[in-house]
Amino acid sequence: MKQTLLFAALFSSALVVAQDLPQPSPPGEVEQVVGLTKVEVEYSRPSAKGRKVFGELVPYDKVWRTGANLNTIIEIDSDIQVEGSTLPAGKYSLFTTPGKDMWVIHFNKNVELWGEGDRKPEEDVLVVKVKPTTCDFTETFTITIGELAEDNATLELRWETTKVPVKISADATKKALQNIDKAVNDPAADFRVFHNSARFLVDRKLDPAAALKYAQMSVDKEMKFWNMHTLALAQAQNGKYAAAIETAQKSMEMAQKVNYEAYVTMNKQKIEEWSKMK
Repeated sequence: MKQTLLFAALFSSALVVAQDLPQPSPPGEVEQVVGLTKVEVEYSRPSAKGRKVFGELVPYDKVWRTGANLNTIIEIDSDIQVEGSTLPAGKYSLFTTPGKDMWVIHFNKNVELWGEGDRKPEEDVLVVKVKPTTCDFTETFTITIGELAEDNATLELRWETTKVPVKISADATKKALQNIDKAVNDPAADFRVFHNSARFLVDRKLDPAAALKYAQMSVDKEMKFWNMHTLALAQAQNGKYAAAIETAQKSMEMAQKVNYEAYVTMNKQKIEEWSKMK
């Protein structure tokens, strides 16, 4: 019995020690909302350690697991466009075929893989090609999601002096309009709900009449310098420049009282712009 307990204690201790050791290729995660779509990437991050990476450690023109250990996984909760082609909502293994002048990006439906040899090409759901560029030296393989602009972003792979930008987009317009319709019809909707709805429509230049309606409802419920500015923008989009100038003047005065210089400047710029259009 004592021997059994001693073995169990030693085995348990060994496990703890092993778990505490740093990994040569530690796990990494990236999570980003693009439009209204959540994009998640899980991968392992090998380091160069003085080695020549692409063309040697990672051969050209051969499929690569895009990291180390388990295959890199990308998960999206709604459909997106990748380099102009549709990738349906779901979870995928992310493979790449590096090349000197072109990289091939493979999204494979089998997410229980380990290494390049397990991949079946017929299980690729989407394959796109992108051109690599150069970057500052990156010691550890890195995946980021950046260049966010409305519904667009760039999934970027970086290692050594190679950067591979993959353009993705997730059109949020349809879903956002549905969310707006639901929100503004809620009896509990306050001035912020109407402002946010108006601002989305104004920024995307969608349905100017509805934008003006919601902006006015926001101001009617509670007047703030920022929803007054949005009302001015909506008025201008509807061709009501005289009203827009008057509203912007009020917004600017309110912003001055609370020393919010950004809105003072924005209103001044818009008043100058609209004064030429009356």
